[in-house]
Amino acid sequence: MPTITISKDDISRLLGKEISLEELDELILYAKGEIDGVDGDLIKVDQKDTNRPDLWSTEGIVRQLRGTLGVESGMPNYEIIKSDINIYVDPLLKDVRPCCVNAVVKGLDIDEAFLSQIIQLQEKIALTFGRKRREVAVGIIDFDKITPPIYYKATKPDENAFIPLAFEKPLTPRDILERHPKGKEYRHLVDKSEIYPILVDSDGVVLTMPPIINSEHTGKVTTETKNIFIDVTGFNIETLKTALNVIVSAFAERGGKVYSVTVNYPDESISVPDMTPVTFSIEKQYICSTLGIDLDNSDIIRLLGNMRYDATIKDETISVTYLPYRKDIMHASDVIEDICIAYGYNNILPETPTLYTIGRQLPISRKLLIARELMIGLGFQEIVSFTLSNNEALFGKMRLSRPDDIVEIENPVAVSWSVLRNWLTPSLMAFLSKNTHHDYPQNLFEVSEVVSTDENKETMVDSRYKLAFSICHSQANYTKAREVLDSFMLNTGISYCVETDTHPSFLDGRIGKIMVNGKERGIIGEIHPEVIENWGIESPIAIVEFELEKILE
Repeated sequence: MPTITISKDDISRLLGKEISLEELDELILYAKGEIDGVDGDLIKVDQKDTNRPDLWSTEGIVRQLRGTLGVESGMPNYEIIKSDINIYVDPLLKDVRPCCVNAVVKGLDIDEAFLSQIIQLQEKIALTFGRKRREVAVGIIDFDKITPPIYYKATKPDENAFIPLAFEKPLTPRDILERHPKGKEYRHLVDKSEIYPILVDSDGVVLTMPPIINSEHTGKVTTETKNIFIDVTGFNIETLKTALNVIVSAFAERGGKVYSVTVNYPDESISVPDMTPVTFSIEKQYICSTLGIDLDNSDIIRLLGNMRYDATIKDETISVTYLPYRKDIMHASDVIEDICIAYGYNNILPETPTLYTIGRQLPISRKLLIARELMIGLGFQEIVSFTLSNNEALFGKMRLSRPDDIVEIENPVAVSWSVLRNWLTPSLMAFLSKNTHHDYPQNLFEVSEVVSTDENKETMVDSRYKLAFSICHSQANYTKAREVLDSFMLNTGISYCVETDTHPSFLDGRIGKIMVNGKERGIIGEIHPEVIENWGIESPIAIVEFELEKILE
């Protein structure tokens, strides 16, 4: 959760009324925050919603508090003044960092409190919303020091030297990545390419090298700065628009006048920022039944207005309108949550339920517990590993080709956690590879879910429990694994047999498939030496893995 620092005096000044610390402690809850510490005038606020970057600044909090206190009601109105400022995007950046959106805000009166919020909002959006600048990087530039039009273009590593922030001498982009602290920290975002993105004005002055560092000349905003150029770069236009809208709306709350910028891509031109309101419809009955409160039409309109929505009601259908810096609204429940916050959770009277139910353990949970206890009784140690894995661990190191029924994350945070595992054996191998310095034997087991695609199911995936155990020491072999499997099946009352099989991860002639009621339910065998070597393990390994949930049925 993002933690921000605000000034109590600054809050009071923007609200137009003095707010005590006790009052703020209660009011901040309406902005999804919680006071985490106080140091004189400065207050540390823990923001509880990572989907609300519009609340990560003094300006955003004040905007919400105006609605809560009744100072203002309904959707804010931010005028976007049309300008002739143009940005031209180089098509060479298509595979590097292809997108940028921009805006100009003029007439700002920047004091120390506002300056701290500019820096903080820029950092929080880039680090949290922008995933450490990978998806969103923000540049704040002194507009009076640049000459439009602006060019977002590709540069070679040793061209277009400029003085980066906090330095005194010009550095090339390559030098920045090697010598500047921010260059070292974020070089992984650009150094896989032979060209780097930069912004230059019509005089050839470098403004910034996104997502790394601004220029010392143009990117140093002070209390003397009056007009600001905002640069947001990344990969997804809609994500960048959201970040830009959050920033310009915060600056508009400080009295700034927002001017549009035309961004010219090779195949289209767009005008940003785009503050076109979004309309959402929701049934009144759904609101009341979800909250368990009978609200009048006027109550709903008032509560929505307090949360900075415009709302109208026609034929029991509520039309809700809000500004596009809110990208967290995906379902009627998101709007209902805001209504509940405005109403006050503590104002909802608890009722004793008329239907009593008694909780109990699911049948499958009891069976899984028995399986675990059996394996522990057989001398094995349980491990619990992540369901998320990666293609190299699941298939590459296991001498397998990637099957078609794998559930893969479309936009993973890291390559190491990009797919959901479809079998447990690689997890046991990974655990053994990290414990080669411990004594042997190492007898391990895991009972956990595996996932694969299934178009016949509502969720389009099949999730089921498997059990896998491994024997790892100098004498580990098929026979020892079979002895354990026999004991497990005998104690659970399951009849099974083993038939000859082949598998790239196992030794030929030392592997079999486990058959229960004529259906293949698992595999038993000795791991192939190449697989053992791939994982950096030096001892033989025998492994058994089977469909625990299916055979327990």
